[in-house]
This record gives sequence, C-alpha cells and structure tokens, in this order.
Amino acid sequence: MNEKDWNRAFAMKPRVLLVQPPIYDFSAHDFWLKPYGLLRVAGQLRGQAEMALFDSLDREAFSPDERIGLREDDCGRGAFPSVPAAKPALFKSIPRHYRRFGRSRETFQRWLADQPPADFVLVQTVMTYWYLGVREVMEDVRRLQPRAKIVLGGVYATLCPAHARSLGPDLVVWGSQLEPLWSFMGLKPRTQELPYWEGYPQLKVGVLKLAQGCPFRCTYCSVPQVEPDFLPNDLDRALEEMDELVQRGVRHLAFYDDALLYRADLVLLPFLDAVRRKPWAGQVQLHTPNALNARFITQDMAKAMVAGGFRTFHLGYESSAYEWQKKTGGKVYAHEFERAVRFLIEAGADRRHIVAYLIVGHPSGDQNVEASMRQAHALGVRVMLAEFSPIPGTPDGESCRSFIDLDEPLWHNKTVCPILMLGAEEVQRLKHLQHQLNRSLLPNEAGVVSVG
Repeated sequence: MNEKDWNRAFAMKPRVLLVQPPIYDFSAHDFWLKPYGLLRVAGQLRGQAEMALFDSLDREAFSPDERIGLREDDCGRGAFPSVPAAKPALFKSIPRHYRRFGRSRETFQRWLADQPPADFVLVQTVMTYWYLGVREVMEDVRRLQPRAKIVLGGVYATLCPAHARSLGPDLVVWGSQLEPLWSFMGLKPRTQELPYWEGYPQLKVGVLKLAQGCPFRCTYCSVPQVEPDFLPNDLDRALEEMDELVQRGVRHLAFYDDALLYRADLVLLPFLDAVRRKPWAGQVQLHTPNALNARFITQDMAKAMVAGGFRTFHLGYESSAYEWQKKTGGKVYAHEFERAVRFLIEAGADRRHIVAYLIVGHPSGDQNVEASMRQAHALGVRVMLAEFSPIPGTPDGESCRSFIDLDEPLWHNKTVCPILMLGAEEVQRLKHLQHQLNRSLLPNEAGVVSVG
C-alpha cells in the first residue's frame, strides 16, 4: 500500500507512534519499568488518532533468542537483553563496561519501516543520562518516517529542556504542561480516558499513581521540579485503571507515587479498602519501587498494606547518620525506620521483601554508609545501595558543579558520582558487602535465617 492509499484509509485521523527508547548505561534492570506518562498522554488521544507503541524495554516482547540467559523473579522483575556499546569519552576513567539495553535497533527499524506514514512520534525517557537512546530513536525516525514530527517528553525533557532541544525534536514538552502538545497536534485531550495499555499485546506488569508530586523537599530529589505540588488523583479513576489492568492479565502492579503514604487516610487506605471488595482481590501483587516514607508506617498502616496485597516494601532510609538525615530534608530518622520495619514484620510482611534504600556516593561524604548497611541488616531486612545521581536544580546536585559538567546529562549517571567521590575499589567493596549481608538473610539448609 502506497502513502496515498494509507492516507485514504486513515482519513482525518493523525497517525501517532509512541516510543520508549533503549537504555545506554553501565547497568540496567527492570524494576516494573513502564512509560506511564507516555501511556497517559496516548490515552487522552484515544479515538482521535491511530496509534502504535514500541517499548524497547518491554520484556514480554523479547524474542526467544533475546531471552536466553535472562532471569526473572517471582515479583515480576527481570533483566534486559544487552549488547556492548561504545563508552562515551568522558567516562574513560570509569572502570566499568558500557552497554545498550533493550530490544535490538534492527527490530525497531523494521517496526518503523512497516508502519504507515506517521504524523507524530512521541518519545519518553526517564533518566536524563539515558538520552543516547533518545538520539538513536530520533535518527531512525528521521530516516524511516521522515514526515513525522518528533515530540520529546518525560523527566529528561523537564530537567534538561535546553539539552533535549539540542537533539533536534520538533517539540519538547516540559513537565505536565501539555497544552503546547495539544496545540502542536491540533487535538483536544480526552482527560477521562484511561492510559493506552492496549498498546501491549501481552501484559503481566502494570503501574499506577494514586497522587502526583510530593510534599517533602529532600535536597537530592528532582520530584519538586517535575511535579511541584502534591495532588491526590480521583479514587474512582484509579480503581477503574486497576480494573482495566487486571482484565488485561496484570499480576504485578507497581505504584509510581513519590509519596504513597502521605495523607493515606484520603488516598491509599480508601483505595485498599475498595480493592479488597473486588472479585479479583488477592490475585495481584502490589509493589513499591519508589521509596516509601517509613515515618508514615504505623501499626495500622502496616496491617492494611499487607492485608491489601503489598508484597515488596522499599523504604527510603538513605543513611543512619542523624546530622546527614537532618540537613538533607529530615524525611526519616533511624528510630522511625526501625519502628516501621518492626510494624511490617509483625503485620506478616516477608522480611526478605523489605528493602532499605541507602544512598552511596553523596557529595557530603558523611553518611556512614557501612554502618547504615549493618544497622539495617541487623533488623533483618535487605539493603540496596542507591547510587547518588547529581540532578541539576537540586541543592545536592548543584554542589557538584565544581567537579563535573552538570549541563552534560551523561554526568548525572548514578554509577559515576560514587566512583568519583569514593573510588572504584571502595564502591565495589560496599557492593560486595551488600551482597554478603543480603545473602545471609536467605534461609540455610536448616531453614534458619541469620540476622545481626
């Protein structure tokens, strides 16, 4: 079918392609990663445009050859296929291998070539330092869909709009300000429509947000720049979204909220109460990839979450050092974290699925990382080192301008700053310690877990 025939077949409705790019990085793993913002925008175009989705990170779409050797756990997380990639010159002193993660470029090119001529291509990526994948996608779109207008959105476009524009898109969308997008496309949003989950032929993992933004102002966090105000979403709509996901086969649902437990009496608790009355209650595991604020985990909250189907609990601990906690925002202190862990275990949470996020490589250098790891482990929970990423516009990120070029997003890479601050050997030692501590929580042959 030639272009004229395609235009006749899809008369008046624009053709829109939706793309989540591959990742170029030192490491990447699928912690329930879905382009939720892109899917929500596409949902508002439902009925007004012909759409097709290519998610480079959709593990259900990997070919049998790509799946060889890839592991997946029983919580819906797994590895991406990857191939070696040329390491950017500015990382020459970083003793780590660089890779391209996701579906192959050839697969994407074939998909583009098979699509009818597109009017728009909407691209979203999350991490600012993943823009090499965006650039790759744009190169292929310009060559294989030359008529299409390219729109960039997401966290990268919001935090680094000037850099995003330098890649040459036709429009950069900042934050949640979508009016320029609708004007550019000449369409009116249908705001009551659900996200475009039908873009996935097969779906085991879904995501949801019960509220936008976060009321806290941690000095290392970008959320205040991306979503400055805390705003609960409509409860009925959230339940409708979850109904849709369950009907599509989702068995793992991750909450993308940045403050899931804040004002829980108005947001999370009514949601869980409604979920427990659904005919499919108990069929879906709930997960928390974004850090939960341990301060809000009361005894009743812990019971409600466990009874409501939460399986994984990622707690934002960051450090056990009081002065460091205080000067970075005072989000949570050691006694609050300890209390939250106790309440979760008493409520029946599996301690192997309670994880303490601990920042490593922070420029202040006074976090007591190892002591924090051992303190969390002594409570019988897993530890996960969250490598510090210097984000422009945050107080802690801006403090790094003296030794990195913060205007080059590659320098935001989470692998880099800890190595610059601590040295590669110390970072590797701490990661090895993390592995040892977590491994000791696995039951031995006698079924005994070593704690303390």
